[in-house]
Amino acid sequence: MAKVIVAGVGMIPFAKPGASAPYDEMGAEATGLALKDAGIGYDAVQQAYAGYVYGDSTCGQKALYRVGMTGIPVINVNNNCSTGSTALFLARQAVESGAADCVLALGFEQMKPGALGSVYDDRPSPFVEFDRVCDDIVGQPDIPLALRYFGGAGLSHMEKYGTKLETFARIRAKASRHARNNPLALFRQEVSADDVMNAQVIWPGVMTRLMACPPTCGAAAALLVSEKFAAKHGLRSDIRIAAQAMTTDYPSTFEARDMMQVVGADMSRAAADKVYEQAGIGPEDLDVVELHDCFAHNELITYEALGLCGEGGAERFVEDGDNTYGGKVVTNPSGGLLSKGHPLGATGLAQCYELTHQLRGTAEARQVEDARLALQHNLGLGGACVVTLYQRA
Repeated sequence: MAKVIVAGVGMIPFAKPGASAPYDEMGAEATGLALKDAGIGYDAVQQAYAGYVYGDSTCGQKALYRVGMTGIPVINVNNNCSTGSTALFLARQAVESGAADCVLALGFEQMKPGALGSVYDDRPSPFVEFDRVCDDIVGQPDIPLALRYFGGAGLSHMEKYGTKLETFARIRAKASRHARNNPLALFRQEVSADDVMNAQVIWPGVMTRLMACPPTCGAAAALLVSEKFAAKHGLRSDIRIAAQAMTTDYPSTFEARDMMQVVGADMSRAAADKVYEQAGIGPEDLDVVELHDCFAHNELITYEALGLCGEGGAERFVEDGDNTYGGKVVTNPSGGLLSKGHPLGATGLAQCYELTHQLRGTAEARQVEDARLALQHNLGLGGACVVTLYQRA
């Protein structure tokens, strides 16, 4: 199978709903930046996978036709919050299998303010079973569902391991310290753990407003090429995808009666284990991680799912500073979803953008010293999880 090179990445600054350009303009701009970064024209691209959640069919064509109309296959992808990394997964498969030598993965989202909701109310929701289990375990019908899901998962960890609410606040504060150095992040103001604790209470004893990521608009893109293509066209070939896995839900999602499983802890663990096995490494070998921190609670749960610490050890991991510069592994140097923002279709490719620059050594003030192995974790409820390992040659 062909080695898969990350030849170019592009990302635009994330913005609040109503403050961004339309989705097609954002998608075209991110694509142009990725092409420029790679040093090739759009006519060299043989396939494209365009990811978004909220939009009509063929929005991918609408965005990419602004870049060029070359007749290539454009495949539209929707996998909830893991949409961007699903596009990346498909692009990687196309190159690795030899089906194409130069493939674009694009993600964009033009979001509305407020909590996420269903668009279609005249057919069964894919969340019927998730909602039923959440109602049974959590209750709290007055709290928006996404907050009940992830707040409930955090509450499960608190009840099982004695984790303190302040630990989630420290994760959010860490995100703001990292985002301060990211010009593409939506929120760059540093906040303290006390600021987070004193923010508006959404769920008493479980969550404040600053522990949740905001709806965001944005776009990001990556160009994946074969080693042969990179050599032929004189492209850089120092960053490659060393391993990748996608998982969906297991019976434990519903049968465990644990909100940590409902929000995908087992999916994440299985995907990470597959990646470590493929690459012949362990979590202790990682230098930097971008993980899916849609809520501070999910970041903490994901530390354990990815094996960055032992089961029940996430609070100690945070308290010891092992999740930031000077610790065991720097998590979310970009500021993560909590500070950078979470435009659903773009999130996975924004993670790819950050980790590519980290491995190139071009992340400026965010740079993790001598980073050689980087892990990406992108999770979507409903459900799908993609874990990707990048390696610097």
